Amino acid sequence: MAEYKFKMPDIGEGVVEAEITAWHVKVGDKVAEDDPVADAMTDKATVELTAPVSGVVTTLGCAEGEILAIGSDLVVFEMDGDAPVQHEEPKAEPKPAPEPAPEPKPAKTEKPTPAPKPAPVPTITPSAKPLASPAVRKAALDADIDLFLIIPSGKAGQITHEDLEAFLNGGPQKKSGSSGNLKRVGSTDINVVGMRRVISQRMQEAKRRIPHFSYVEAVDMTELEALRAHLNANREEHQPKLTLIPFFMRAICKATLLWPQCNATYDDEAGIVTQHHGVHMGMAAQTKNGLMVPVVHHAEALDVWQAAAEVARLAEAAKSGKIKPEELQGGSITLTSLGPLGGVVTTPVINRPEVAIIGPNKIVETPVVQNGQVVVRKMMNISSSFDHRWVDGFHAAEMIIYIKGLLEHPATLFMD
Repeated sequence: MAEYKFKMPDIGEGVVEAEITAWHVKVGDKVAEDDPVADAMTDKATVELTAPVSGVVTTLGCAEGEILAIGSDLVVFEMDGDAPVQHEEPKAEPKPAPEPAPEPKPAKTEKPTPAPKPAPVPTITPSAKPLASPAVRKAALDADIDLFLIIPSGKAGQITHEDLEAFLNGGPQKKSGSSGNLKRVGSTDINVVGMRRVISQRMQEAKRRIPHFSYVEAVDMTELEALRAHLNANREEHQPKLTLIPFFMRAICKATLLWPQCNATYDDEAGIVTQHHGVHMGMAAQTKNGLMVPVVHHAEALDVWQAAAEVARLAEAAKSGKIKPEELQGGSITLTSLGPLGGVVTTPVINRPEVAIIGPNKIVETPVVQNGQVVVRKMMNISSSFDHRWVDGFHAAEMIIYIKGLLEHPATLFMD
Protein backbone atom coordinates (compact mmCIF):
# COMPACT_ATOMS: atom_id res chain seq x y z
CA MET A 1 0.00 0.00 0.00
CA ALA A 2 1.22 3.50 -0.80
CA GLU A 3 -0.12 7.00 -0.19
CA TYR A 4 -0.55 9.60 -2.92
CA LYS A 5 -1.29 13.27 -2.13
CA PHE A 6 -3.23 15.03 -4.89
CA LYS A 7 -2.34 18.71 -4.58
CA MET A 8 -4.74 21.52 -5.49
CA PRO A 9 -3.70 22.21 -9.11
CA ASP A 10 -3.02 25.61 -10.67
CA ILE A 11 -6.31 26.18 -12.52
CA GLY A 12 -5.75 29.62 -13.97
CA GLU A 13 -3.23 32.38 -14.46
CA GLY A 14 -2.96 34.52 -11.36
CA VAL A 15 -5.24 32.24 -9.30
CA VAL A 16 -3.83 31.53 -5.83
CA GLU A 17 -6.81 29.84 -4.22
CA ALA A 18 -10.16 28.28 -5.09
CA GLU A 19 -13.40 27.43 -3.34
CA ILE A 20 -14.39 23.77 -3.28
CA THR A 21 -18.07 24.03 -4.18
CA ALA A 22 -18.84 20.29 -4.36
CA TRP A 23 -17.23 16.95 -3.49
CA HIS A 24 -17.98 13.97 -5.73
CA VAL A 25 -16.19 11.53 -3.41
CA LYS A 26 -16.03 10.81 0.32
CA VAL A 27 -13.54 9.10 2.60
CA GLY A 28 -13.55 5.37 1.90
CA ASP A 29 -14.62 5.68 -1.76
CA LYS A 30 -12.66 3.72 -4.34
CA VAL A 31 -12.03 5.87 -7.42
CA ALA A 32 -10.44 5.22 -10.79
CA GLU A 33 -8.02 7.54 -12.56
CA ASP A 34 -9.83 10.46 -14.23
CA ASP A 35 -12.96 10.04 -12.09
CA PRO A 36 -14.34 13.44 -10.92
CA VAL A 37 -13.45 14.21 -7.30
CA ALA A 38 -14.45 17.86 -6.76
CA ASP A 39 -15.67 21.11 -8.33
CA ALA A 40 -13.49 24.16 -7.68
CA MET A 41 -14.58 27.74 -8.33
CA THR A 42 -12.39 30.81 -8.76
CA ASP A 43 -13.38 34.34 -9.73
CA LYS A 44 -12.69 33.31 -13.34
CA ALA A 45 -14.34 29.91 -13.80
CA THR A 46 -15.64 26.70 -12.23
CA VAL A 47 -13.67 23.57 -13.12
CA GLU A 48 -14.11 19.86 -12.42
CA LEU A 49 -11.06 18.26 -10.83
CA THR A 50 -10.40 14.60 -11.66
CA ALA A 51 -8.36 11.94 -9.88
CA PRO A 52 -4.77 11.65 -11.18
CA VAL A 53 -4.47 8.05 -9.86
CA SER A 54 -6.66 5.10 -8.89
CA GLY A 55 -7.08 4.35 -5.21
CA VAL A 56 -9.14 4.68 -2.05
CA VAL A 57 -9.86 8.14 -0.62
CA THR A 58 -8.43 8.46 2.89
CA THR A 59 -8.50 12.24 3.43
CA LEU A 60 -10.32 15.26 1.96
CA GLY A 61 -8.47 18.55 2.16
CA CYS A 62 -11.44 20.67 3.31
CA ALA A 63 -15.22 20.82 3.58
CA GLU A 64 -17.56 22.04 0.85
CA GLY A 65 -17.58 25.84 0.68
CA GLU A 66 -14.07 26.25 2.11
CA ILE A 67 -11.18 27.95 0.34
CA LEU A 68 -8.10 25.91 -0.52
CA ALA A 69 -4.75 27.40 -1.58
CA ILE A 70 -3.11 26.21 -4.79
CA GLY A 71 -0.61 23.48 -3.89
CA SER A 72 -2.43 22.37 -0.72
CA ASP A 73 -3.45 18.74 -0.22
CA LEU A 74 -6.79 18.28 -1.99
CA VAL A 75 -7.26 14.50 -1.67
CA VAL A 76 -5.07 11.77 -0.19
CA PHE A 77 -5.36 8.37 -1.88
CA GLU A 78 -4.24 4.95 -0.66
CA MET A 79 -2.98 2.96 -3.65
CA ASP A 80 -2.11 -0.64 -4.37
CA GLY A 81 1.54 -0.97 -5.32
CA ASP A 82 3.99 1.91 -5.61
CA ALA A 83 2.82 5.51 -5.82
CA PRO A 84 4.45 8.13 -8.06
CA VAL A 85 7.63 9.69 -6.63
CA GLN A 86 5.62 12.56 -5.15
CA HIS A 87 5.13 10.50 -1.97
CA GLU A 88 7.83 10.53 0.70
CA GLU A 89 6.38 10.40 4.19
CA PRO A 90 3.70 7.78 4.70
CA LYS A 91 1.84 9.58 7.44
CA ALA A 92 -0.35 7.32 9.46
CA GLU A 93 -2.65 10.20 10.34
CA PRO A 94 -5.89 8.62 9.12
CA LYS A 95 -5.26 5.40 11.12
CA PRO A 96 -4.49 6.70 14.63
CA ALA A 97 -7.56 8.96 14.50
CA PRO A 98 -8.98 9.30 18.01
CA GLU A 99 -11.82 6.86 17.41
CA PRO A 100 -11.49 4.87 20.68
CA ALA A 101 -12.17 8.06 22.70
CA PRO A 102 -15.82 8.46 21.62
CA GLU A 103 -16.55 4.74 22.23
CA PRO A 104 -16.43 4.83 26.07
CA LYS A 105 -19.03 7.65 26.15
CA PRO A 106 -21.94 5.66 24.74
CA ALA A 107 -20.87 2.75 26.98
CA LYS A 108 -22.13 4.58 30.09
CA THR A 109 -25.13 2.86 31.55
CA GLU A 110 -26.80 5.88 33.11
CA LYS A 111 -28.05 7.28 29.80
CA PRO A 112 -29.74 4.20 28.28
CA THR A 113 -31.71 3.56 31.49
CA PRO A 114 -34.74 5.78 30.68
CA ALA A 115 -36.59 4.22 27.76
CA PRO A 116 -36.90 6.66 24.84
CA LYS A 117 -40.43 7.86 24.18
CA PRO A 118 -41.74 7.13 20.68
CA ALA A 119 -42.14 10.25 18.53
CA PRO A 120 -45.71 11.18 17.58
CA VAL A 121 -46.65 9.61 14.24
CA PRO A 122 -47.97 12.64 12.34
CA THR A 123 -44.76 14.64 12.58
CA ILE A 124 -42.71 15.34 9.47
CA THR A 125 -39.09 16.28 10.02
CA PRO A 126 -37.72 17.69 6.74
CA SER A 127 -34.20 17.98 8.11
CA ALA A 128 -33.83 14.16 8.33
CA LYS A 129 -33.76 11.84 5.33
CA PRO A 130 -36.86 9.58 5.31
CA LEU A 131 -36.08 5.89 5.91
CA ALA A 132 -37.05 3.67 2.98
CA SER A 133 -35.64 0.81 0.97
CA PRO A 134 -34.11 1.53 -2.47
CA ALA A 135 -37.12 -0.14 -4.12
CA VAL A 136 -39.56 2.15 -2.26
CA ARG A 137 -37.44 5.20 -3.09
CA LYS A 138 -37.43 4.28 -6.79
CA ALA A 139 -41.20 3.69 -6.80
CA ALA A 140 -41.76 7.08 -5.11
CA LEU A 141 -39.41 8.79 -7.58
CA ASP A 142 -41.22 7.20 -10.55
CA ALA A 143 -44.54 8.41 -9.13
CA ASP A 144 -43.09 11.87 -8.38
CA ILE A 145 -43.97 11.52 -4.68
CA ASP A 146 -42.07 13.32 -1.91
CA LEU A 147 -41.29 10.74 0.80
CA PHE A 148 -41.51 13.47 3.44
CA LEU A 149 -45.29 13.52 2.90
CA ILE A 150 -45.78 9.83 3.74
CA ILE A 151 -46.45 8.61 7.28
CA PRO A 152 -44.15 5.62 8.00
CA SER A 153 -45.43 2.43 9.64
CA GLY A 154 -42.37 0.18 9.38
CA LYS A 155 -39.71 -0.56 11.97
CA ALA A 156 -37.72 2.46 13.20
CA GLY A 157 -39.96 4.75 11.17
CA GLN A 158 -39.26 3.12 7.80
CA ILE A 159 -41.62 3.83 4.87
CA THR A 160 -42.93 0.58 3.40
CA HIS A 161 -44.51 -0.29 0.03
CA GLU A 162 -47.86 -0.40 1.84
CA ASP A 163 -47.36 3.16 3.13
CA LEU A 164 -46.62 4.33 -0.41
CA GLU A 165 -49.69 2.51 -1.73
CA ALA A 166 -51.86 4.05 1.00
CA PHE A 167 -50.59 7.51 0.08
CA LEU A 168 -51.27 6.97 -3.63
CA ASN A 169 -54.79 5.76 -2.90
CA GLY A 170 -55.83 8.42 -0.41
CA GLY A 171 -53.10 10.91 0.42
CA PRO A 172 -51.17 11.02 3.70
CA GLN A 173 -52.47 8.91 6.58
CA LYS A 174 -54.53 10.95 9.01
CA LYS A 175 -54.57 10.61 12.74
CA SER A 176 -58.13 9.84 13.90
CA GLY A 177 -59.86 12.82 15.45
CA SER A 178 -57.45 15.31 13.88
CA SER A 179 -58.01 17.73 11.04
CA GLY A 180 -55.56 15.78 8.89
CA ASN A 181 -53.04 18.64 8.78
CA LEU A 182 -49.55 17.43 9.60
CA LYS A 183 -47.23 19.37 11.87
CA ARG A 184 -43.88 20.15 10.23
CA VAL A 185 -40.96 20.55 12.59
CA GLY A 186 -37.23 21.03 12.28
CA SER A 187 -35.17 23.15 9.95
CA THR A 188 -32.51 22.81 7.29
CA ASP A 189 -29.16 24.60 7.41
CA ILE A 190 -27.72 25.43 3.99
CA ASN A 191 -24.13 26.54 3.50
CA VAL A 192 -23.95 29.60 1.25
CA VAL A 193 -21.19 28.47 -1.09
CA GLY A 194 -20.07 28.67 -4.70
CA MET A 195 -22.05 30.82 -7.11
CA ARG A 196 -24.65 31.71 -4.45
CA ARG A 197 -21.92 33.10 -2.19
CA VAL A 198 -20.49 35.15 -5.08
CA ILE A 199 -23.96 36.50 -5.89
CA SER A 200 -24.65 37.46 -2.28
CA GLN A 201 -21.28 39.20 -1.92
CA ARG A 202 -21.77 41.17 -5.14
CA MET A 203 -25.32 42.19 -4.25
CA GLN A 204 -24.18 43.28 -0.80
CA GLU A 205 -21.32 45.33 -2.26
CA ALA A 206 -23.63 46.90 -4.84
CA LYS A 207 -26.20 48.01 -2.27
CA ARG A 208 -23.58 49.07 0.26
CA ARG A 209 -21.46 51.15 -2.14
CA ILE A 210 -23.95 52.43 -4.72
CA PRO A 211 -26.65 54.97 -3.81
CA HIS A 212 -29.43 53.53 -5.98
CA PHE A 213 -32.41 55.44 -7.25
CA SER A 214 -35.15 53.86 -9.33
CA TYR A 215 -37.38 55.26 -12.06
CA VAL A 216 -40.49 53.61 -13.59
CA GLU A 217 -42.26 54.61 -16.79
CA ALA A 218 -45.42 53.15 -18.41
CA VAL A 219 -45.08 52.25 -22.10
CA ASP A 220 -47.76 51.38 -24.67
CA MET A 221 -46.39 48.22 -26.31
CA THR A 222 -49.36 47.61 -28.65
CA GLU A 223 -47.61 48.62 -31.88
CA LEU A 224 -44.34 46.89 -31.01
CA GLU A 225 -46.18 43.67 -30.14
CA ALA A 226 -47.95 43.81 -33.52
CA LEU A 227 -44.58 44.29 -35.28
CA ARG A 228 -43.00 41.44 -33.32
CA ALA A 229 -45.87 39.08 -34.19
CA HIS A 230 -45.55 40.05 -37.87
CA LEU A 231 -41.78 39.47 -37.93
CA ASN A 232 -42.11 36.10 -36.19
CA ALA A 233 -44.85 35.00 -38.60
CA ASN A 234 -42.66 35.85 -41.61
CA ARG A 235 -39.19 34.88 -40.37
CA GLU A 236 -36.84 32.63 -42.30
CA GLU A 237 -36.13 29.13 -41.02
CA HIS A 238 -32.64 30.07 -39.84
CA GLN A 239 -33.88 33.12 -37.93
CA PRO A 240 -34.65 32.77 -34.19
CA LYS A 241 -38.03 33.63 -32.72
CA LEU A 242 -38.05 37.20 -31.46
CA THR A 243 -38.85 38.12 -27.87
CA LEU A 244 -39.06 41.72 -26.67
CA ILE A 245 -35.42 41.65 -25.51
CA PRO A 246 -33.77 42.42 -28.90
CA PHE A 247 -36.02 45.49 -29.32
CA PHE A 248 -35.10 46.73 -25.85
CA MET A 249 -31.43 46.18 -26.67
CA ARG A 250 -31.74 48.28 -29.81
CA ALA A 251 -33.59 51.04 -27.94
CA ILE A 252 -30.94 51.14 -25.19
CA CYS A 253 -28.11 51.22 -27.74
CA LYS A 254 -29.69 54.26 -29.43
CA ALA A 255 -30.34 55.96 -26.08
CA THR A 256 -26.75 55.60 -24.85
CA LEU A 257 -25.55 57.70 -27.79
CA LEU A 258 -27.43 60.62 -26.23
CA TRP A 259 -26.82 59.72 -22.56
CA PRO A 260 -23.31 58.18 -22.59
CA GLN A 261 -23.02 58.63 -18.80
CA CYS A 262 -25.44 55.69 -18.43
CA ASN A 263 -23.24 53.34 -20.49
CA ALA A 264 -20.39 53.48 -18.00
CA THR A 265 -18.49 51.76 -15.22
CA TYR A 266 -17.52 53.49 -11.97
CA ASP A 267 -14.26 52.55 -10.24
CA ASP A 268 -15.10 54.16 -6.92
CA GLU A 269 -11.77 53.19 -5.35
CA ALA A 270 -9.77 54.99 -8.04
CA GLY A 271 -12.41 57.71 -8.47
CA ILE A 272 -12.66 57.13 -12.24
CA VAL A 273 -15.76 56.73 -14.40
CA THR A 274 -15.22 55.09 -17.79
CA GLN A 275 -17.83 55.93 -20.44
CA HIS A 276 -17.78 53.16 -23.02
CA HIS A 277 -18.22 53.82 -26.73
CA GLY A 278 -19.42 50.29 -27.46
CA VAL A 279 -22.50 48.94 -25.68
CA HIS A 280 -21.56 45.74 -23.84
CA MET A 281 -24.94 44.66 -22.55
CA GLY A 282 -25.22 42.35 -19.57
CA MET A 283 -28.18 39.98 -19.80
CA ALA A 284 -29.27 38.77 -16.35
CA ALA A 285 -30.07 35.03 -16.66
CA GLN A 286 -31.40 32.65 -14.01
CA THR A 287 -29.57 29.30 -13.93
CA LYS A 288 -29.68 26.29 -11.58
CA ASN A 289 -26.54 27.68 -9.94
CA GLY A 290 -28.04 31.12 -9.41
CA LEU A 291 -28.13 34.42 -11.24
CA MET A 292 -25.51 34.95 -13.94
CA VAL A 293 -24.97 37.96 -16.20
CA PRO A 294 -23.56 36.98 -19.61
CA VAL A 295 -22.45 39.95 -21.71
CA VAL A 296 -23.43 40.66 -25.32
CA HIS A 297 -20.34 42.55 -26.46
CA HIS A 298 -20.92 45.36 -28.99
CA ALA A 299 -24.69 45.02 -28.94
CA GLU A 300 -24.83 48.24 -30.98
CA ALA A 301 -23.50 46.34 -34.02
CA LEU A 302 -26.28 43.69 -34.03
CA ASP A 303 -29.68 43.76 -35.71
CA VAL A 304 -32.68 42.30 -33.86
CA TRP A 305 -32.19 38.82 -35.36
CA GLN A 306 -28.49 38.70 -34.51
CA ALA A 307 -29.20 40.03 -31.02
CA ALA A 308 -31.88 37.35 -30.44
CA ALA A 309 -29.49 34.59 -31.58
CA GLU A 310 -26.64 35.84 -29.36
CA VAL A 311 -28.90 36.17 -26.30
CA ALA A 312 -30.19 32.62 -26.82
CA ARG A 313 -26.64 31.28 -27.24
CA LEU A 314 -25.35 32.95 -24.08
CA ALA A 315 -28.41 31.90 -22.03
CA GLU A 316 -27.96 28.26 -23.06
CA ALA A 317 -24.22 28.37 -22.31
CA ALA A 318 -24.93 29.85 -18.86
CA LYS A 319 -27.59 27.24 -18.02
CA SER A 320 -25.42 24.32 -19.20
CA GLY A 321 -22.34 25.61 -17.33
CA LYS A 322 -20.32 25.91 -20.57
CA ILE A 323 -20.07 29.68 -20.65
CA LYS A 324 -16.55 31.11 -21.01
CA PRO A 325 -15.17 33.47 -18.34
CA GLU A 326 -14.73 36.28 -20.89
CA GLU A 327 -18.44 36.04 -21.75
CA LEU A 328 -19.27 37.03 -18.16
CA GLN A 329 -17.00 40.08 -18.04
CA GLY A 330 -16.78 43.58 -19.44
CA GLY A 331 -20.42 44.71 -19.19
CA SER A 332 -21.22 48.44 -19.43
CA ILE A 333 -25.02 48.39 -18.82
CA THR A 334 -27.43 45.58 -17.88
CA LEU A 335 -30.84 44.56 -19.18
CA THR A 336 -32.75 42.34 -16.76
CA SER A 337 -36.08 40.60 -17.26
CA LEU A 338 -38.18 38.12 -15.29
CA GLY A 339 -39.51 36.73 -18.57
CA PRO A 340 -43.12 35.49 -18.38
CA LEU A 341 -43.33 36.41 -14.66
CA GLY A 342 -42.56 40.03 -15.40
CA GLY A 343 -44.19 41.60 -12.38
CA VAL A 344 -45.71 45.05 -12.42
CA VAL A 345 -42.77 47.01 -10.98
CA THR A 346 -39.27 46.00 -9.91
CA THR A 347 -36.35 47.87 -8.32
CA PRO A 348 -33.37 46.10 -9.94
CA VAL A 349 -29.97 46.09 -8.23
CA ILE A 350 -27.14 47.59 -10.30
CA ASN A 351 -24.46 45.17 -11.48
CA ARG A 352 -21.42 46.89 -9.99
CA PRO A 353 -19.25 48.55 -11.36
CA GLU A 354 -21.89 49.54 -13.94
CA VAL A 355 -24.06 52.59 -13.23
CA ALA A 356 -27.40 51.60 -14.80
CA ILE A 357 -29.76 48.65 -15.12
CA ILE A 358 -33.05 48.53 -17.04
CA GLY A 359 -35.81 45.92 -16.76
CA PRO A 360 -39.02 45.43 -18.73
CA ASN A 361 -42.00 44.18 -16.72
CA LYS A 362 -45.13 42.26 -17.69
CA ILE A 363 -47.42 43.40 -20.51
CA VAL A 364 -50.97 43.92 -19.21
CA GLU A 365 -54.03 44.71 -21.31
CA THR A 366 -55.24 47.97 -19.78
CA PRO A 367 -58.12 50.39 -20.51
CA VAL A 368 -56.57 53.66 -21.68
CA VAL A 369 -58.19 56.95 -22.69
CA GLN A 370 -57.24 57.93 -26.27
CA ASN A 371 -58.87 60.80 -28.12
CA GLY A 372 -61.65 60.94 -25.57
CA GLN A 373 -62.46 57.22 -25.83
CA VAL A 374 -61.57 54.27 -23.63
CA VAL A 375 -59.60 51.66 -25.56
CA VAL A 376 -57.71 48.54 -24.48
CA ARG A 377 -53.94 48.78 -25.01
CA LYS A 378 -51.02 46.50 -24.17
CA MET A 379 -49.23 48.40 -21.42
CA MET A 380 -45.90 47.68 -19.74
CA ASN A 381 -43.85 49.36 -17.04
CA ILE A 382 -40.12 49.83 -17.58
CA SER A 383 -38.26 49.69 -14.28
CA SER A 384 -34.74 51.09 -13.99
CA SER A 385 -32.09 51.85 -11.37
CA PHE A 386 -29.14 54.24 -11.59
CA ASP A 387 -26.03 55.14 -9.61
CA HIS A 388 -26.91 58.56 -8.20
CA ARG A 389 -23.22 59.43 -7.70
CA TRP A 390 -22.82 59.72 -11.47
CA VAL A 391 -26.26 59.79 -13.09
CA ASP A 392 -28.63 62.64 -12.23
CA GLY A 393 -32.31 61.81 -11.83
CA PHE A 394 -33.30 64.27 -14.55
CA HIS A 395 -31.01 62.63 -17.13
CA ALA A 396 -32.14 59.13 -16.15
CA ALA A 397 -35.79 60.12 -16.62
CA GLU A 398 -34.97 61.74 -19.98
CA MET A 399 -33.29 58.56 -21.17
CA ILE A 400 -36.14 56.25 -20.14
CA ILE A 401 -38.74 58.56 -21.71
CA TYR A 402 -36.69 58.52 -24.93
CA ILE A 403 -36.66 54.69 -24.84
CA LYS A 404 -40.44 54.78 -24.26
CA GLY A 405 -40.84 56.86 -27.44
CA LEU A 406 -38.78 54.44 -29.50
CA LEU A 407 -40.79 51.43 -28.30
CA GLU A 408 -44.17 53.13 -28.82
CA HIS A 409 -43.18 54.11 -32.39
CA PRO A 410 -41.16 51.00 -33.39
CA ALA A 411 -40.25 52.29 -36.84
CA THR A 412 -37.92 54.78 -35.12
CA LEU A 413 -35.90 51.87 -33.73
CA PHE A 414 -34.60 51.24 -37.26
CA MET A 415 -33.94 54.84 -38.26
CA ASP A 416 -30.48 56.38 -37.88
